[in-house]
Amino acid sequence: MHIHILGICGTFMGSLAQLAKASGFRVSGSDANVYPPMSTQLEKAGIELIEGYDPSQFNPIPDLVVIGNALSRGNPAVEHVLDNRIPYTSGPQWLCDYFLKEKWVLAVAGTHGKTTTSSMLAWILEYAGMKPGFLIGGVPKNFDVSARLGDSPFFVVEADEYDSAFFDKRSKFVHYRPRTAILNNLEFDHADIFADLNAIQTQFHHFVRTIPSKGLIVAPSDDANIQEMLDRGCWSELQLMGPPFKGKTGDWGLSLTESDGSVFSVSLQGKRQGSVRWGQTGMHNAANGLAAIAAARHVGVKPAVACEALCQFMGVKRRMEKLATINGVSVYDDFAHHPTAIATTLEGIRNKVGRDEKIIAVIEPRSNTMKLGIHRDELAEATKLADQVLWYQPDNIDWSLAEVVSGGSAPARVVESIESLIKHTLNHVDGLTHIVVMSNGGFSGFHGKLVKALEVREEKKGSANA
Repeated sequence: MHIHILGICGTFMGSLAQLAKASGFRVSGSDANVYPPMSTQLEKAGIELIEGYDPSQFNPIPDLVVIGNALSRGNPAVEHVLDNRIPYTSGPQWLCDYFLKEKWVLAVAGTHGKTTTSSMLAWILEYAGMKPGFLIGGVPKNFDVSARLGDSPFFVVEADEYDSAFFDKRSKFVHYRPRTAILNNLEFDHADIFADLNAIQTQFHHFVRTIPSKGLIVAPSDDANIQEMLDRGCWSELQLMGPPFKGKTGDWGLSLTESDGSVFSVSLQGKRQGSVRWGQTGMHNAANGLAAIAAARHVGVKPAVACEALCQFMGVKRRMEKLATINGVSVYDDFAHHPTAIATTLEGIRNKVGRDEKIIAVIEPRSNTMKLGIHRDELAEATKLADQVLWYQPDNIDWSLAEVVSGGSAPARVVESIESLIKHTLNHVDGLTHIVVMSNGGFSGFHGKLVKALEVREEKKGSANA
């Protein structure tokens, strides 16, 4: 069977393409921009890539076209598919129909932490010898690939609430039919497709409706938005994480041994199960780890073994990934693009480095929700733990970023070019400094350019002192 994927270079669609190829399908695809690292992965897998959406790519006509959710009516390839009645489907629907039906699916949903928690869960199952398959919206360092078939019934999937396709406005995760599900948290996001929080809660409840009565839902006890959603109806076993909240008692608990979240212990029904000592930071990551431990137990992994596994968890690329340390100046790449994610990321590193070391936050508000200004009143407060904040001016917004961020407790500046951003970042470096670069995109290569600029500066210092 020949499948052709429109929008193949996205993380989800590219990963799906690799699963299809490894399963024996003939796979080709196209994208507006064919670029690394996904293009490199796809070419290595022997997948034919076409740049652009000219209808000539449908010669010969594929058996099925999988259309990514970034494409819409008016796209020449989409119009050709519709006009010529070529069979088509969405990526999530294809994954369900051709791959997930016979699997024990472990799905990780939530506004924040999906990629990291999915990576933790996949690694726990791998460590326990269960050889899971997975599809994750990032690259776990323990595997160095974003998707694989696996060699067992178990399959971990990052369950995104974004819509499936221009012809299917249901959230992706509605297609996955999990037996084990994690609901990490729930906030208003994706303002480009959801009108309000209630609209997101409705999609999450559609997801809950697909989980069998013998399935398991793992959720925080103190997330009011999740609990309100679950009050609409829950037909599966529910295990809660965290302290008692509004009469609901948590089954799972964690206790931080180190305030930065690098060491914590795990309990179930009040009984200690084990402890984790790892390279991750932040209470949010400890909570992610606890959720992964709870979900893994549902497929037979003892919590003590899961704790051992997390001690060897290496993290995820682009999630507080340290890119370089140059003479006491460390540069991190982080995906945070929501005020809550920004705040928890900065809290984690502040607790790790203390008050004597400087933190510079460099942020590109790139997501559609950010550009629409939905969370603009929360931006300044989200960065309060940084010593200096540099914001990169997004294109096409009808509100003043400078006005919004100037009212925060941390000094902030809005910069309109990458060159100026590098210059201002270097000007604020002072002694032991941690530069946290936050964006859900490529940021015009800023990360690499900043590291290079730091290296050149050190070379100049060395030459001057020679």
